[in-house]
Amino acid sequence: MTQAPQQAQAAASAPAPAAPATAPVGPASVTSPAVATRARATQDVPSLLNRWQAIAVAACVLFAVLTAALQLLGWQANRAAADNTEQLVRVQNIQSTLFRADALATTSFLVGGLERPEQRQDYEDAIDQVTRQIAEAARAQPADSEVLAALNSAVNRFTTTNTQARDNNRQGFPVGAEYLRGASSQLRDEAQPLIAALTTANSQRAEDELGGQHPLLMILPGLVALTLLWWVNTQLAAVFRRRFNIGIAAAFAVVAALTLIGTGVSSNQNNANDDLRDGSYRVAVNEATARTAANDAKSNESRRLGAQGSGAVFEEGWVAAANRVEDNASRETLPLWQAYSDLHFRVVDLEESGKYDDAVELATTVDESGPTAALDTFDEASQSLVATMAAQTTDSLRSGNGLLLVLAVLSLLLGLGAAGLSTWGIAQRRKEYA
Repeated sequence: MTQAPQQAQAAASAPAPAAPATAPVGPASVTSPAVATRARATQDVPSLLNRWQAIAVAACVLFAVLTAALQLLGWQANRAAADNTEQLVRVQNIQSTLFRADALATTSFLVGGLERPEQRQDYEDAIDQVTRQIAEAARAQPADSEVLAALNSAVNRFTTTNTQARDNNRQGFPVGAEYLRGASSQLRDEAQPLIAALTTANSQRAEDELGGQHPLLMILPGLVALTLLWWVNTQLAAVFRRRFNIGIAAAFAVVAALTLIGTGVSSNQNNANDDLRDGSYRVAVNEATARTAANDAKSNESRRLGAQGSGAVFEEGWVAAANRVEDNASRETLPLWQAYSDLHFRVVDLEESGKYDDAVELATTVDESGPTAALDTFDEASQSLVATMAAQTTDSLRSGNGLLLVLAVLSLLLGLGAAGLSTWGIAQRRKEYA
């Protein structure tokens, strides 16, 4: 009788059987909105949004500033290249004109007595041009002022000694020849090294500035900014389940476009500068060198005749100068030089055959058939070509340079606009989160 209640009590205290497991509904990979909300709540999203905004804005601002700065540097480099090219041509013209003055003085000295008035006027015009251009060069390039001051002093000593040679020659004093040789030696020993230093310095500056465009460097700020914007977009996409943020995407497009345009313009300008360096700039520099050497050669021709049979050393100087002319003269002026060179060898043949007076007469004649007229023709053509090629170089550098300045301003403004777009895009996510 007592077993039944005990069995009932045991059955009541026994654990109930487990309910059968319920199969999951739908794929296990789907996360409910509630779970996603809880996941976001654990990340401090407002702080993340602030951090991403700061990164995006900094990327755009730095891109704008660096890109604009590089374009401004390119603009300034072209301006400096044009200025230095003008200074280089100015210095070379001083050198050429000085040697022309020396050639005029030594040639007129061979006549004896008072030289022809037109030759004296040509000499004075050459010295006036040298003095004026030294002053212009000092104003144009302050870095050259100290050397130019020393050059001006050397020119004054050259002209003073030449005046003494002229005065003694006019009176028939033999000492005049010594003064003349002293003047030519002063030109080569004192003035020439100073001009060579100026030429080297300005040539180096001009060529450095012609290479002042850096297309590859222009790419770097854009690549860094694009990388950071892309990273910010991926972070936003991971949290908000949106593949693209419109503001970040728009900023990305602006930066990419500016990078492509800026690099393209810089590359084109760099290629154009290379063409100028190898084209009109090189012709101007080489032709100026040829003009200087040609007048040096004419001076050595007259110094040889002035030595009356003992001027072999001056013929060596003539040959060295002639080689420089042939190495540097253009196709337009080389035939004119060769016309003078042929007449020079006639002068040498006359002297070496004992016909000294005939050699002097040929060397000093102002007729078109003489070497003086032939050299004048070369000198005028050479000077004109130098001026034309130098102007072509500087005009090309300055005419296309405005685009770099405009692009620098646009890069700065649009880069800052891209920063604003990034801020707007993240602000939309901040509102959504709130």
